[in-house]
Amino acid sequence: MVVGDSLVIEEGASIAADGTIIHSSDFSVNESILTGESMAVDKDKTKEDCQVYQGTTVARGMAIATVTAIGNQTKLGKIGKSLEDIKEEKTPLEIQINSFIKKMVIAGAITFATVWAVNYFHTFNVLDSLLKALTLAMSILPEEIPIAFTTFMAIGAWRMIKMGIIVKQTKTVETLGSATVICTDKTGTITENKMSLAKLFVLNTNKIATATDALNDDEKKLVSISMWASEPVPFDPMEVALHNAYKEIYIQNDERDTYKLIHEYPLSGVPPMMTHIYENKDGNRIIAAKGAAEALMNVCNLSTENIQIIEDAIATLAIDGYRILGVGEANFDGSKFPETQQELPFTFIGLIGFYDPPKKNINAVLQSFYNAGIAVKIITGDNAATTTAIAKQIEFKGYEKSITGDELMQLNDGELKLKVNEINVFTRMFPEAKLKIINALKANNQIVAMTGDGVNDGPALKAAHIGIAMGKKGTEIAKQAASLILLKDDLSAMVDAVAMGRKIYTNLKKAIRFVLSIHIPIILTVFIPLVLGWIYPNIFSPIHIIFLELIMGPTCSIIYENEPMEKNAMFQKPRPFTNTFFSWKELTISIIQGLIITVGTLFIYQFSVRNDYNESLTRTMIFTTLITANVFLTLVNRSAYYSILTTLSYKNNLVLFIIGITIIITSLILYIQPITTFFEFEPLSFYKLSICLITGFLSAIWYEVLKWKNRNKINKTKG
Repeated sequence: MVVGDSLVIEEGASIAADGTIIHSSDFSVNESILTGESMAVDKDKTKEDCQVYQGTTVARGMAIATVTAIGNQTKLGKIGKSLEDIKEEKTPLEIQINSFIKKMVIAGAITFATVWAVNYFHTFNVLDSLLKALTLAMSILPEEIPIAFTTFMAIGAWRMIKMGIIVKQTKTVETLGSATVICTDKTGTITENKMSLAKLFVLNTNKIATATDALNDDEKKLVSISMWASEPVPFDPMEVALHNAYKEIYIQNDERDTYKLIHEYPLSGVPPMMTHIYENKDGNRIIAAKGAAEALMNVCNLSTENIQIIEDAIATLAIDGYRILGVGEANFDGSKFPETQQELPFTFIGLIGFYDPPKKNINAVLQSFYNAGIAVKIITGDNAATTTAIAKQIEFKGYEKSITGDELMQLNDGELKLKVNEINVFTRMFPEAKLKIINALKANNQIVAMTGDGVNDGPALKAAHIGIAMGKKGTEIAKQAASLILLKDDLSAMVDAVAMGRKIYTNLKKAIRFVLSIHIPIILTVFIPLVLGWIYPNIFSPIHIIFLELIMGPTCSIIYENEPMEKNAMFQKPRPFTNTFFSWKELTISIIQGLIITVGTLFIYQFSVRNDYNESLTRTMIFTTLITANVFLTLVNRSAYYSILTTLSYKNNLVLFIIGITIIITSLILYIQPITTFFEFEPLSFYKLSICLITGFLSAIWYEVLKWKNRNKINKTKG
């Protein structure tokens, strides 16, 4: 296919190129893939928009178009091409952890150089000085942190796949937990993306009824006539809805198989209408018409009073964003039908209103986001009336104010940043406008999640911190641009995903705080005796540091990753966007925990020296104290709020497993002679072991007192 070719397209076909309509008959196109507009758009060569676009679907009729663009030059292709210009960004947590590790590496390098220099000028032994400096540097470098980060993200992605969420970029798993704004498409995300018969207005009764209520005979007749005015084998979503409604009403008396279409008038006229004439074998005839309400009003003999009644009903339905069609019937006995449908003697029956219904669980989903402190914004290609009606129905916060894509593009950067914070409903949006909203929110330091399924959502999905595509109805461009895919097209999965993200972040923070706290006593226990020239300056060698970190690695990466989500996690506000991983308060607590454990280990050091214990025995007691403190620090840091008695009831089988393994391995090192000798240890008597256990326990358990005070303070504030 090349530019200039003629493209013949008909009902149900996917359009293969962009083109200009040169001929059409009863032609409409579903362009939701590009615009987000849920209603099919009527098109012909006389209208301002006489273009058809690649990737859209013919909803009704047929057309011939001259190809004007193919491949990357089509509207669809240009959107795909624009994705290449959007660079992927590192997640906030990734930036924070990288910054923290770089600082620790610099500190380790400086310490390494300092310790090597001090030792060298004392001993003038290069290798011995390097070994001692290496021991200290190893104790400083937090290599467990990137391991923990990778482990948490990978296991989190695996857990989310089990929830029906495909994770394309594991690093975005955690970012979900920090999302402050979720921008959601309307069509197919909030709504079902299918037309539903919603309202019925019968002129005889002057009453607007809901299609799901018990219908009277006049309302049933209105549904029947509108169905007969539709295609016998419908493709258009509204005609499908009419056939379904007829089937439900006339389940015992379905006459569709007994009548045959003998003549039809295609959609025509300004405003347009269409007419179908059916007849059964007994000669009974049905002449049904539907179309623009004004078209039916023009061909029916209506009084001024009836015209006003119909116009009032149209206004009432239009306010709520319904797609309105007029319905009429006629009687004609002859076999030579008029040349135009407008010549038939029509009687106005009533109006039918359609809309794209919201998903049943969407109210609960929105409430979960609001409870979690997450703002929700609707960004759609649909019109303001329809979007506002749906938003009001689902109790969407901020449905009263909206802005269109054209209005938004006229704002300067300062005005835009204010508007995207104030307004929650964005209508008639196109790809450039959606992208502009995402970038403005990011400029306001918001962590932005964006859901979508259409091609028009592609650039915004890629630019957002978290792009979420629909798995069933999502286009390939949307799926390629997104970092997450919801297999069931259900936004409720996002609630679970946010909860998972918050759990991962909280547990990762616990793990890293644990790493910081346990690294401090290792660093200082190595550093202080060396610098102060105590009797046993080289109490630990690299082999001891390696063993301690072999214990710490599994502890933080496995135990903390498997921790359940705390009760209040989804009722807290998202964490603010900052460049620091810890607040000063959190960092201070971790440092104090480490310093108190250091006091415990140095107490054991001095206790051993005062009792004239040799270097091997002193080393053994310090090592045992550190291991004990490590075990209890793991337990107390399972929550920064709840007590150890509460967290012991958490379902985490790995706690007992990992701690059990740690105790067994430590016992083997202490009491299996070849291993004890290799580590330069000595077996401990019950008395000495008890002192180490008690000291390690007290060095970590004091944090429970602080948590108890904080809980009392918070409870008093609530009271």
